[in-house]
Parts: sequence; structure tokens; C-alpha cells
Amino acid sequence: MALEASIDRRNHAQSATTNGAVVLPPASYRLRLNPSSEHKPDSYDDLHQLEFTPLLFSSLERYLPPTMLSMSRDVKFQYMRDILMKYSRDGERTREKDVLLWQVICATIQSAVSVVGSEAQRVQTEDNIKLSVLSSLQPLHRELFTMHAPSVLVPAFVKAVRDNTEASFRSIMAEPIPGIYTFEMLQPRFCEMLLSEVENFERWVHDTRFRIMRPNTMNKFGAVLDDFGLEAMLDKLMNDFIRPISKVFFPEVGGSTLDSHHGFVVEYGMDRDVELGFHVDDSEVTLNVCLGREFSGGELFFRGVRCDKHVNTETQSEEILDYSHVPGYAVLHRGRHRHGARATTSGSRVNLLVWCRSSVFRELKKYQKECSSWCAECQREKKERQCFSIAATKQV
Repeated sequence: MALEASIDRRNHAQSATTNGAVVLPPASYRLRLNPSSEHKPDSYDDLHQLEFTPLLFSSLERYLPPTMLSMSRDVKFQYMRDILMKYSRDGERTREKDVLLWQVICATIQSAVSVVGSEAQRVQTEDNIKLSVLSSLQPLHRELFTMHAPSVLVPAFVKAVRDNTEASFRSIMAEPIPGIYTFEMLQPRFCEMLLSEVENFERWVHDTRFRIMRPNTMNKFGAVLDDFGLEAMLDKLMNDFIRPISKVFFPEVGGSTLDSHHGFVVEYGMDRDVELGFHVDDSEVTLNVCLGREFSGGELFFRGVRCDKHVNTETQSEEILDYSHVPGYAVLHRGRHRHGARATTSGSRVNLLVWCRSSVFRELKKYQKECSSWCAECQREKKERQCFSIAATKQV
């Protein structure tokens, strides 16, 4: 059954007016499963004495049934207000933005789930509604949500990427062991703004008791940046800056075809995650940047690149690296480069991570039969076989 309506829409395609009063579509109408990405919602800022914030109506409007999108603002406003009033208790109606957002989440999810039966559709509905509703949050720093390179990145890094040569990249980088690249990347002011924006989001989460998705299965503290509007900025960061570098240094793992990301921040400290166990990332290329705060400890340790078959094999001495974080400095490495984080012994540390993925590489990997060119253990085994073959040939 479609979410757009639960009764015959042909009988209610248009609203009517009687003595200047708007006649609304029946209350049994439902919200859409997916928002209309092409629809430009009306502004409700000029309406006064509302039970709900005007931004909430603009956000919710994208979920209205298609037949309502072209109706007058008054009709849409009344319809959305009826939904919100229906699902919010009298004692909870307040002008506080965080409570309002929580109310609309409850309202829209209940409305959608009452019609949508499958688990997959329910999850999709919650994700779409969450993204739409969180867009109603007033950001502290609007400039964060656009990728203005001079405000985000240090000049030397911007110039190196614009020159777009291996020589220009290496001029700003260190490579302490093969496949690990470190360099200064983020402006101090940007780090400060991103930290405060994350804190603003976490305060809202705490006040509303809203359950958010944590960055991954290992980190209990932190936030997914896409969840509160930074997806487009991180997409541009990946496409314009990370991918050109990855094309040069990580071509064998899809560095030139990175097409999606998972961006998040993680928090370490005595009252946060203290350390991070030995693991590999769900990415082809990982960017890890320290945002700052005062801390000691928390060093990254790297122990070689491995495929799934060899992920638990021994580490060779030449693969060992311990790296100490510096605010504003980045580490770029393959997602399959085994690593972990030592305990943060004092203070607190926050890091920005962008897991960059290539759908092309992942599809091709399904049909791979030979050993991986990027797995150090695969290459050692291949070399041993070659040496054995040569020795056998000489003996014959």
C-alpha cells in the first residue's frame, strides 16, 4: 500500500474553500515513504504563535503526498499541523526546538510504519526522516556545510592538490613506512568550529534522548557527520582532495574510483572511549585527522596491509609504526592496513575520519582469483613460490 494515501485519491485530489475556510483532505492521508528531492518547500517563518517551529514545517513538507505539493501553503500547513498535533501529547507541546524535532520523528515514523510492513522499508523510512528532520537544527557555523577550501584546508595542501602531481603531493607529506602518508591538512579555526558543531548536536541528542547511530561497531562515543548535514561537504572533500591523492598512491585498491564515504568523529578520553583495538577499516582508503583538544597518549599503531585471508598473520618488523597525533595533521592509508589506537592517558582527543569506498573495486574483488597485489602476505607467499620454483629448476 502506498504511503501517499490510504483512500481513493481521485475523490480528494483538490481542496476546496467554503466561505473562505479551507476544506482539507481526509485525515486518513499518510506521509510519503521518501521525501521529494525536487520539491522546494514553502517558508513558514512569517507565521506567528505556532506550537511548532517554522523550520519543522518546511522540513516535513517534502514528505507530503504528491497531490498536496502543489496546493496552497495554508492547506499544507493545516495538514502537517494536524499530524503533529495528533501524535504529540498536550504536555509536550513547546517551542523548544529539540522537543519539536523529537515529536515530528515520532509522528512521521508512526505514520509511515503503520502502512509499511517490511523491515527494510521501515529502516529506510527512519533514515530518510532522520536526515530530513535533523536539517531543521540550526547550525552554529553555517560555513561548515560548504566546502570552501581556503577556510578548511591549509594553503600548502590546497596548492599541492591543485598541482596534482606525485611530486607536489610528496612535497607536503612524510611516508614513515610504505603506504602511510602524514601531512598538515586542516585549518585550526575549522577544527574548532567542527568540534563545537558536534558538541551542539550531542547536546540535542542528550536533551531529547534520541538514539543515534554511532560511528562503527567499535566506538561507543562520537557521531556520524552525515546525520546532521555534512554529507555534501565531505563528498566534495573526498572528490576534490582525497581521490586525486589516492589515485596516485592507492591505485590498486580503487583509489581513482572512490565514489562514496562514511564520515564521522570519534572521541577518546577517560570518560569516553579509551583505546581502540587492532582492526581494519570498512574502506578502501581512510583519512584520519586529529581535531585537537589537550591529551596525552592515544598513538596509532600500524602493523601491515592484509587481505581477508591473511588478516591475522604475523607482523614483520618493517611493518611496525607508531604514530603520535598532532591537531590539524592527517594520516592517509589503505583501509586494509591493520591498525589500532593506544590508550589516551589524560585529557580528551577528537578525530575526524572519512572512510572512502569504491563500488567498482568492491565489485571487481568478487571475481578475483589470484593473490592480492596490495596484501603484503600474499606478495611474500608469491615470492616464496617463485624462489622455490627457481631453486627446483636449477636442481633439475
